[in-house]
Amino acid sequence: MRVSVALFTADLRTHDNPVLVAALRDAERVVPLFVVDTGVRGTGFVVPNRAAFLADSLADLDGALRARGGRLVVRVGDVVEETCRVAAETGAGEVHIAAGVSRYAARREDRLRAELAGDRRALRVHEASVTAVPPGALTPAGKDHFAVFTPYFRRWESFAVRGVLPAPDAVFVPDVRSAGLPRAGSLAPGPASPGLPAGGESEARRRLRSWLAGPLSAYDDRHDDLAADATSRLSAHLHFGCLSPTELLHRARAQDNPGAHAFVRQLAWRDFHHQVLAARPDAADHDYRPRHDRWRHAPEETEAWREGRTGYPLVDAALRQLRHEGWMPGRARLLVASFLVKTLYVDWRVGARHFLDLLVDGDIANNQLNWQWVAGTGTDTRPNRVLNPLVQARRFDPRGEYVRRWLPELSGLDARTIHRVPLLDAADRAGLDYPAPVVDLAAAAARFREGRSPG
Repeated sequence: MRVSVALFTADLRTHDNPVLVAALRDAERVVPLFVVDTGVRGTGFVVPNRAAFLADSLADLDGALRARGGRLVVRVGDVVEETCRVAAETGAGEVHIAAGVSRYAARREDRLRAELAGDRRALRVHEASVTAVPPGALTPAGKDHFAVFTPYFRRWESFAVRGVLPAPDAVFVPDVRSAGLPRAGSLAPGPASPGLPAGGESEARRRLRSWLAGPLSAYDDRHDDLAADATSRLSAHLHFGCLSPTELLHRARAQDNPGAHAFVRQLAWRDFHHQVLAARPDAADHDYRPRHDRWRHAPEETEAWREGRTGYPLVDAALRQLRHEGWMPGRARLLVASFLVKTLYVDWRVGARHFLDLLVDGDIANNQLNWQWVAGTGTDTRPNRVLNPLVQARRFDPRGEYVRRWLPELSGLDARTIHRVPLLDAADRAGLDYPAPVVDLAAAAARFREGRSPG
């Protein structure tokens, strides 16, 4: 009897899963395996919000497999050791895994391949599982990756994306020992954000149906409207692989309207960042394009930023949403990142770490490279771009509804006043339970220009 192992990593789903489909095709029995990897724990990447979402997702995946006659096999320990142990216990000839792009994923793949080969077993790595277009599939002449988004997007749009794979009808699992499904607290101690979304493929597909049924068509006009909350909120489900980016791309393209076209462009940005990190893994913590910034050490201002008490209402509203929900919309992420690195002139790595501490969709490729884009050390062709928080507030929350939602202490202010709070003098601000601005924008702009100028 032929046995294969389907090692789940960032692909916690049964629909459109190349790893699961290939494992089932090549064997009569399959071990759907997830290893609670103690090596990842040591990196500090497993935090309460993502642990809670992961626990939900694993429970949902186990339920989907049981509905097909199978179950999820869980092991705890070093991912390579446990995977090889399961393969030996079941006599599996092959292990299937989705390709990753981080340094950790590359080392995991190399170790697995070597250990399995030593036991005369094979590792099968599947592309186009975590991304729609595999990293490395598109390259400019003479280079190993695209460094600018626009030419990448032109090529990406014409790429022949694979078809959507059906979920299996049945999964037959050999007799093999399994640990229990992990609870969030066993993965990462500490409370999760109170407004955290539920994880799992079932929830992902419910959200997908709702998104495609109406809001997607208005995405082009409304995605930056902070009060409207008009984005898909599918990013965490994509990060954990509860939803396939390939299926999402096909279904969005089928709508063929301006909203769908704008949304597809965001999926391309996700693939773009993955191909950059695959080619330049050091970009996770080193400047992709060094600007020789003389970053400030500003612990008090940085802590005010983390806590959402900078004195700039839109910035603070976004950071409080992050703490409450483990998420914030893309426009808000750009604004608060620009405020930290361009206005307070604090190292982008400080902000990226804070995001990774809280974001349920915290993804090394997207998080780190978006922060570098804002900092001007990444792929932005305008590295000195600064987002003025007052201008951004007028454009993307003109009536102050988003600010009132997250800053109840300012809920009594009218639309004309609420975004002018940082400009009020001490006497006019005396009746507000809200901090004074931590920085003057004009002085901050001058400081940034001086810090980035050649020393």
